[in-house]
Formats: sequence, C-alpha cells, structure tokens
Amino acid sequence: MCGLIGALLVQPTLTNERMAAALTTIVHRGPDNTAYWLSSDRRMALGHVRLSIIGLVNGDQPIVNGRGDMHCVVNGEFYGYKAIRTQLAAEGVPLTTDTDSEIALHLYEKHGAEFVHHLRGEFAIVIADERRRCLIAARDRFGIKPLFYTMVNGAILLASEVKALFALGAPVRWDEDGFLADCHSTRPANQTVFAGIRAVPPGCLLFAKDGSLDIRPYWDTVYPAKETLAEDRRSDADVIAGFRAVLDEAVAERLVADVEVACYLSGGIDSCAVLGLAQRHLSRPIRAFTIAFGEEMYNEESAARDMAKLAGAHFIPVPVSQRQIADSFADAVWYSECPMINGNGTAKYLLSKAVRDASIKVVFTGEGADEILAGYPTARRDLVLFNSDGLDANEAERLLSELEAANRVSRGILTPHGDIAPGLDVVQSRLGFIPSWLHTSSRLHRYSQESFRARSGQSIALSLESNHTREHHSDLPWRPHGDGAFC
Repeated sequence: MCGLIGALLVQPTLTNERMAAALTTIVHRGPDNTAYWLSSDRRMALGHVRLSIIGLVNGDQPIVNGRGDMHCVVNGEFYGYKAIRTQLAAEGVPLTTDTDSEIALHLYEKHGAEFVHHLRGEFAIVIADERRRCLIAARDRFGIKPLFYTMVNGAILLASEVKALFALGAPVRWDEDGFLADCHSTRPANQTVFAGIRAVPPGCLLFAKDGSLDIRPYWDTVYPAKETLAEDRRSDADVIAGFRAVLDEAVAERLVADVEVACYLSGGIDSCAVLGLAQRHLSRPIRAFTIAFGEEMYNEESAARDMAKLAGAHFIPVPVSQRQIADSFADAVWYSECPMINGNGTAKYLLSKAVRDASIKVVFTGEGADEILAGYPTARRDLVLFNSDGLDANEAERLLSELEAANRVSRGILTPHGDIAPGLDVVQSRLGFIPSWLHTSSRLHRYSQESFRARSGQSIALSLESNHTREHHSDLPWRPHGDGAFC
C-alpha cells in the first residue's frame, strides 16, 4: 500500500509546503519514502509516499520517462509485470527502476488511454502528461485501491485519501446523502460522505485538462443471461477445477515480492483456501495472523489454528478485546474515512497494526469471497426465498431454520424482523423483491435523526438507481499516433 496525490491547476498556487503537508497526512500508507514533483510552471504536481515491496533500492516515485515530459505515481501492484518489462526492454524502452510500477508510464506512452487494457492488478495511477498539459488517472477494475478527486476554483485535485485533499485546500463538509447511503450499504461507487469529494469509480479512467474533467469506464462486469448459463455444459467438477486453477494462479502471482508475504487467517473457507494454496508455493512456513476474540461465540482461533497446522504455516494469534475495539474505534474511522456500523473494521485495524508491528508489508486476505460466492447468510437466505425453480413451503422453512441455527453470530442480521423501512416499497417495485441485506441494513434508520429518517427511503431508491446506471463509450480518447502524439 502506497499513497499518492496529483494536481492540475489554473493558477500556480500550489507551494512546496502544501505538497509536503498533504503527503504527511497519508504517510502511514508509505513510510519508506516521501517525494513529489512540480512542473516548471507549478501548475502540475504529483506526490507519493512509498511502501517498498518490489525494487527496494531504486523504486522511489514519481517516475519520469526518458524525455522528462511525463511523470507517474502508482499505488498498487501489477501482476505479470516481468513479461511486460522484458517486452519493453526488447523494444528499446529505457527502464530506470526494478519495479512493477514503471510499466504503467511506458505503456501509456505506447498505447495512450488504452494502456489500462494491458494492466492486470490492483492499482490507482495518476500520470502527468506535460506535452498535452493534462492528468490521466486510472483505478483498477474492482476498485481495490482508492482514488478520490475534487475541483476547487478550477483546480483538479486527486489523492489516495480524502484527508490529503483537505490538506491541498478542499473544503471540509459532510454530504448527508452520502452518509445515509453508506449506512444502508447503498452508496454509489463515485460518492463519498464528504461534500464535493468524489471517488473515481472502479474500472474507470479520469481525464483532466484545462480545468475540466471527464470520467469514462474502460471495463465493467458482464453478467451472463439465464439462457447462456443453461447452455453451459460443464460439470460441477469441471467448474470447481477451473475455479481452483484460476485461484491458485492468482495466489502465486501475489507472492511475487522482494519482501516477506504473510496471511490473515480466520476460520472461513476463503482465507483458509488462500493460506493453503500460498503455502504450497513456499519453501518456508508462511506467517498466519488470526484475531483471537475473548468472546467464544465470535472467536475463530481454534479453527484457524487447525488450518495453520494442516497447511504447515506458522500460526500467530492476535488477542483483541472489546476494550481495545472501543479505544481504537476513532482511529479506525479516521483511517477508513467512512462510517462503521460494527466493530469488525476496528478489529481488522488492530490485526493490521499487529502485522505491521511484526515488520510485514504484504499480507493475503480472504476479503471479497463472500460477495462473489454468495457466502453471507443473507445471500443464502435469498437463494431459498427467491429460488426461481421454486421450493416447497415446508422445505423452504426447514432450510431457513437450519440456516439460522447454523449462524448464531449473524442471526441478528440474518433474518429481517419488524416493519419494512421507508423506501423499501420502491425497491420491491423495481426489483420484485427486497434483498435480505438491504432489509437488514435499512433498519439502522431507526437510530437516525428524524430529518434523516424522512429522507431514508428516497436515499435508498436513488442510490440503487445510481449503482445500476453507467455510461458506456465505444472508445477511449487520446490514442497514440505514429509520432507518439495523442488525440
């Protein structure tokens, strides 16, 4: 994890002191090096705080091209970068670092805006192109790495965290609609809880020039139609084997680093699978860190310890008490820059802190598996309630009872109770049903102020509408010409 800032100004008002102050607010993202670049007319700027993982000796940023007219900062990691570096070197491109980050700048020189299609990884990128007097920013396909932007008096500012935008001069104000949508887990991908601050959506490019900006998607998820799925003749065994091969290859790619790689480990299938696959690629025991809660109902230490022993990993429990969660809650919110409705985020903050104290910079996690594999109890509940093939009422009731009995910890959020929150009738009319997760999260409106409650339903409906509406373009601007110029 690194941190970056970028700026395109109408007037040369950005000082060295303000750049340094902005980078100081995010130095926790990259304690190994801090540096910035200002153009000669002081109207373009890039800054970077580095967590060195690949190219430890010569990988500081911003990175500059051979002509000195393009600069680049990157937060993230590019997988399969070695093959791209080899190809670039064969083409005569002068490579000045040993890092994966450098390929982004040279691919932009070669392919223009299409450079993102040659990148695989988790990343946020900002490129300053002095020839065109513009900034180009890109965010990875799933939005793993954060990237925020704002416009202030014609100036376009970007950063890995909102607090850096404030340090660069953005005004500090709440966005009540964004806050409310966040509490309902329906906040659109480009919205934040701060007024005037937006996030570059996942899979999108941002183009900034002459005091204006344009955001365009370069990738989006395509869900197959039911008819297409019906034509899939693969057996369950074939699907499982294919999934395992892809997951194993992804784990292997993420082990490429010049520093030690460790693993977060819970008792869940996701982190256990990642740990098991990672250990197979290593000749040493991988360090596995597990949150050890004092409350037995929430504690997965025993299952995690068994998994570590089975895989041959080095198990490290990290005790976390309720007192610690309470004491660290404010710090966790400050770093995450968004509301937290429970203590999970704070517990993970404490886990991350323990890993950093152990001098670990890179760590595997199972985050995201429940979302794409319908692992959460609410998703399984919906599969029973809204199964398109239909279930006998008695069978459905039996399955729901078993699901609730097997999830003591999540029982409170598994089965929605009480009246439908305001606005969910709109969801019902548009989707044909109310997803369990939304029914549950909407109950938080009871704890909001009356003025918030009155807007709750409208906020949910508008947020869902925004999340399902996305503009598409047939091509991207600024493709390369034969002379290397862009149009």
